[in-house]
Formats: sequence, C-alpha cells, structure tokens
Amino acid sequence: MYELKNVNLSECRVIGLPKVVDKRGNLTFIEENNHVPFEIKRVFYLYDVPGGESRGGHALKDSHQFIIAANGSFDVILDDGNTRMRYHLNRSYYGLYVPKMVWRELDNFSSGSVCLVLTSAPYNEDGYIRDYDTFKKTVI
Repeated sequence: MYELKNVNLSECRVIGLPKVVDKRGNLTFIEENNHVPFEIKRVFYLYDVPGGESRGGHALKDSHQFIIAANGSFDVILDDGNTRMRYHLNRSYYGLYVPKMVWRELDNFSSGSVCLVLTSAPYNEDGYIRDYDTFKKTVI
C-alpha cells in the first residue's frame, strides 16, 4: 500500500495566468516550472460532460495536476482525508494546482464547458487510488 501521511490542502491553490488583452481576442499562456510548479508531461481535456454528471473521484499517488476551465465553468472538490474544499473555476486565465495524494472530484459542469488538465506524469493506471476508503486509510 502507498504510504503518505499528513497530507493537507495547504498546497492547493488557484494560480493566475498571464492574460494578454487584445481587441481581436485575448491570449493566455502557460510555462512549466513558471506558471505551474512542475514539468508538464501530459495534457488532456474533458468536454461534452452531460448535465448532472461528475468526473474525477480519485487521488494520484505521484502526479501533480493543474486544472483550468478553458471554457464554461465547473467545480473542483478537493479532499485531504480530513477537510473538503470546493473551488468554482470559470475563467480561462486561472488554474487550480492540485498536488499528489489529494482526492479530487469535478461536478457542476456548465453547458459547453471544457476542463483542461496539465499533469506532471504520463498516464499510469497504477498511479491512481480510485476507492475513497482506501485513500482515507492511506493518508490518515
């Protein structure tokens, strides 16, 4: 079993991204180890999430994530085994940093929303804890 005690939500934070304003349309960019506190190894996005559905429902053993509402809005619920916090993401020039071993759930997706996720590691199914009770036993 993966061991990591004393995990808390203090490292989770919303990070503002550069916003270059132009009458032709705005531009935002992200640089690894500058705007996000890790090397970017994978990028994926969620879209066409049906109303009332949720995503996530897991913790990552060794991977950090940076979650952005590229379009629309949604909520991210973070849990360290003791405390739960809800973040509402609705601007494409802000992202939520989520370190390893924090349980995450995403819900309340608006119509047409796109959730963009940058991660510090390639996909590895063994790097996930998908059962909440197992997660709690691991971190508490």
